[in-house]
Amino acid sequence: MSELAIEAQGLRKQYKDVEALRGIDLTVEPGTVLGVLGPNGAGKTTAVRILTTLLPPSGGTARVMGLDVVDDANALRAKIGLAGQYAAVDENLTGFENLEMVGRLYHLGRPKAKERATSLLDRFELDEAGDRLVKTYSGGMRRRLDLAAALVADPPVIFLDEPTTGLDPRSRVRLWETIEAMVSEGTTVLLTTQYLDEADRLADRIAVLDHGTLIAEGTADELKRKVGGEWLEVTLEDASQTGAAIAALEAIASGKPTCDDGVVVKLPIAQRDGSIAGAVRRLDAAGLNVHDMAVRSPTLDDVFISLTGHAAEHENGGDPEDQPVTEEAVR
Repeated sequence: MSELAIEAQGLRKQYKDVEALRGIDLTVEPGTVLGVLGPNGAGKTTAVRILTTLLPPSGGTARVMGLDVVDDANALRAKIGLAGQYAAVDENLTGFENLEMVGRLYHLGRPKAKERATSLLDRFELDEAGDRLVKTYSGGMRRRLDLAAALVADPPVIFLDEPTTGLDPRSRVRLWETIEAMVSEGTTVLLTTQYLDEADRLADRIAVLDHGTLIAEGTADELKRKVGGEWLEVTLEDASQTGAAIAALEAIASGKPTCDDGVVVKLPIAQRDGSIAGAVRRLDAAGLNVHDMAVRSPTLDDVFISLTGHAAEHENGGDPEDQPVTEEAVR
């Protein structure tokens, strides 16, 4: 069995009277993506900073590429890349100069640093803007440049801390495609996010954090199964018929039907086949008018609300380390 790319056991971080991490365990296989999912303040950024040697843990152990994040910190920094929530680039340098500078800091030597800068600008579709000052870049361009900077030394493990926060939909998709290309080439990625669609698309496995505690872990499909099977959603034409619709549909539901927004009745179903036809017959027999009907699989939104009682965008402010990382700290 290959060595784990990332392994944390009982990881804790205490800030005076605030416990940002409460003994979490994480494992990431080489060449895969672990999505660490949770709202702001869940402890995601604290976990990343510990795993990237920027912050000492209060307890527990963590190893990346077999190196201890405390005892082997200096050696480990040469093997990892980090792109944080805030682009750690110098806006008074050009894109090319930023990447070349990072290469020199990694002791690649001037020729190799220039070669990597040119290659990465092309890879991230920034080659035409490479000689422009970063202060003229859009938010999406800065984010791509920051990710390129994390790849200058070609590290086998990359940490991405909410990399698409604040990006427009098109820029998000382009960045997702870049991450997928990296992983296809063998890079291991730990990705923190509060965007459920992002975790669903990119992550091989997902760890759900809330208030510094690991509350669930598995593939997206495994987590979705935690909230049960599929749901039949019936949108009525008349809100006054809700009670009658619930009574008519109860017999084919695998759990208690519920009502949302006054006219939408939801019921869990044991199997998809025949459920719509059966519902139509019962509603028709009851003389009820239906506007729409569909079978829906659970989403990660459903999972998160089921596990935590609130949406992933909920702000709880429990992570004191949720602040910008300086360029000096990252590089």
